[in-house]
Amino acid sequence: MNGTGTGTGTGTATGTSTGTKHPAPNPNSAPVLVVGSGPTGLLLAGDLAAAGVPVTVVEKRPHEISNLSRAFGVHARTLEQLDARGLADELLATGTAITELRLFRRLSLDLGTLPSRFPFLLITPQYEVERLLERRARELGVEFRFESEVVGLRQDDSGVDLDVRGPDGTVVTHRAAYVVGADGHRSAVRRAVGLPFPGVSVIRSLFLADVRLAERPDGVLTVNGAGDAFAMIASFGDGWYRVMGWNRRHEVPDDAPLDLDEIKEVTRRALGTDYGMHDARWLSRFHSDERQAPEYRVGRVFLAGDAAHVHSPAGGQGMNTGLQDAANLGWKLAAVVRGRSPESLLETYQAERHPVGRAVLRSSGGLVRLARARNPALRAVRALVSAFVNAARPAQAKALAQISGLGYRYAAPRGSHRLVGTRVPDVALESGRLYEALRGGRFVLITPKTSDVSADQGSREDRPAVERWASERRTTVLVRPDGYVAWAAEEADPRAVEAALAAHVG
Repeated sequence: MNGTGTGTGTGTATGTSTGTKHPAPNPNSAPVLVVGSGPTGLLLAGDLAAAGVPVTVVEKRPHEISNLSRAFGVHARTLEQLDARGLADELLATGTAITELRLFRRLSLDLGTLPSRFPFLLITPQYEVERLLERRARELGVEFRFESEVVGLRQDDSGVDLDVRGPDGTVVTHRAAYVVGADGHRSAVRRAVGLPFPGVSVIRSLFLADVRLAERPDGVLTVNGAGDAFAMIASFGDGWYRVMGWNRRHEVPDDAPLDLDEIKEVTRRALGTDYGMHDARWLSRFHSDERQAPEYRVGRVFLAGDAAHVHSPAGGQGMNTGLQDAANLGWKLAAVVRGRSPESLLETYQAERHPVGRAVLRSSGGLVRLARARNPALRAVRALVSAFVNAARPAQAKALAQISGLGYRYAAPRGSHRLVGTRVPDVALESGRLYEALRGGRFVLITPKTSDVSADQGSREDRPAVERWASERRTTVLVRPDGYVAWAAEEADPRAVEAALAAHVG
């Protein structure tokens, strides 16, 4: 890894040739190119377009919203981010909410205690998330190029050249100020900038299937393991069920044949029944890795989602973590591209999101290792962990905060107010809810009712929306577009507020 990961535009030229200066933009240019049209790329592209930044999405696959996708759970923090974009309530109608997670038979996590407007896990397939995010992106003017494969990348002081092979085989070079690789765990962008993807395979052979059942399980989510078998069944609410599982005694390559009989047999061993499984519309075998790129940025190129990190499926945190990467990066790129903030703001993406990715790797990896425990000592540890988390409210709250995404906070400068870097819940404002106020994609300044800060500051696009607390709270809080605190103070005067706006909003 070279030293350009947190650079400010002097990135090493990578790909098919050395970087060169480009005195004039070519016709195939855009301020930002996003590679990958999964949930991460779609949310990021939509956020950039909403901020007035032209963006093009490059996708290797044909244009279709596939009903064959791995993710099926949307956690509370992700729902909050979607709420800030006016999409959460529509997504809720596509799935079923569950308020309890059961792990290792004995461990029960009560999601209903989450401090959020969404105290549950929403079971809905990934393609429903993609459908809403793509519709939003198109409505905002995002340009899509499908059946287009990245075959080369070079960057210099002023931008990035991305070589893209289109559906007719012709290679066209696109010029952009910045490129974001949201193109999955086999990321062409990550390879092009020379970043390694170190890690290990946690489970060597998993299967997935979408099936119909003759018998309905008791709950929306059914999970259990017995001996060498593990299985999980999740209801999509439309008559289809997602089945995931593994057989420790039958670890085979991803391309090994897979049929419904094998899935039924493992499910019976793990759950005691296969619920009359039939009519599989999709069968897939894969392996589960834990990997993370050492840097999420090389010069003018960024990684997000599975291109930056992949985790075990335990806890259902993969898609959710990627969407929160996009929410963090989008407003920062928009501010820099539009000249409102210095390029040094982009360095905070690595500083804030890389530790979160590492924490998710550890938590999901720990869950799957405990679930697969074979020796008596590790099973005893699992029993102790389950008993402790069940009995100790602080331990349960911490586990819930991590799995749901609500508990992560970003590092704050020394001497900052205690709220800086924390997630802001959907607090009540005089005008309504905070996450409704965030739908403009701007900063939101929340002031006491008696504050001298003028509300008309919110009328200019480059100023924050100014809101008042519905309560008698005296703290003044500047909320970033992604719902985290940028600055806060007690009894702040107008000059202090103006200084904070100059420092954070630009």
